[in-house]
Amino acid sequence: MNILSIQSWVAYGHVGNASAVFPLQRLGAEVWAVNTVQFSNHTGYGAWRGQVFDAQLIRDCVQGIEERGVLPRCDAVLSGYLGSAEIGAAVLDAAARAKAANPRAVYCCDPVIGDVGRGVFVRPGVPEWMRDHAIPAADIATPNQFELEWLTGISVRSLDDAKRAVAALQAMGPRCVLLTSLSVAETPADSLCLLAAEGGAFWRVTTPLLPVSVNGAGDAIAALFLLHRLRSGSAAEAVAAAASSVWGVLRRTAEAGSREILSVAAQDEFVQPSRRFAAEPA
Repeated sequence: MNILSIQSWVAYGHVGNASAVFPLQRLGAEVWAVNTVQFSNHTGYGAWRGQVFDAQLIRDCVQGIEERGVLPRCDAVLSGYLGSAEIGAAVLDAAARAKAANPRAVYCCDPVIGDVGRGVFVRPGVPEWMRDHAIPAADIATPNQFELEWLTGISVRSLDDAKRAVAALQAMGPRCVLLTSLSVAETPADSLCLLAAEGGAFWRVTTPLLPVSVNGAGDAIAALFLLHRLRSGSAAEAVAAAASSVWGVLRRTAEAGSREILSVAAQDEFVQPSRRFAAEPA
């Protein structure tokens, strides 16, 4: 399995490619990582150093990979935090090149825009680019609840609202959608849900809430969902596997009182989750 992952990179901590690459590698995937930014740490700290790379650097890196003659072996392109709309255009070009070389390749878009409580935290123009260009080109999309509402304009207050919004997003392009966070009227007070949809069917995974607030979990779950979906061919199996692994890592993170997700210390959770959650029809 070969995945071209185009996301941010941080020197300290785990977000973007620094959260997505290692779990994929731990599960046996080859990852061709192209970084859209190089920051000292994630922006959740409120202060950071580094720079956003320009779109030409992304294009040059992808062209160099193409020149090695390996794009026919690329199974998927994964994108996350982009830094600018111009970089987005380079991502779509990379996805188009991969699909031209391997018609079975898929494009998975984690449409990083913002989150509940923080609002939009990406640069101006990026949310609109996600809605108007990335989502229509994607085969798989992995928004959180805030991003789903922003992309579709549908307020999600119930499970039916969520299913309607996910269906609306599918109508925009991606055949498979993972809603990475779902908290609605039907969600138990001590739980959090994930919702996957494909082929007109919906599956929900419910996990206990954990006393932890870290960045990067969404990046990891998007990568894991993509890998398990590619391997199993089942959105239901993919959401159950991804949710189980990330919950296990977050449990270990909470127990340690860590500000950063413990992707390395808890790496066995990616391979053999300590607790498995089932996907139920929704």
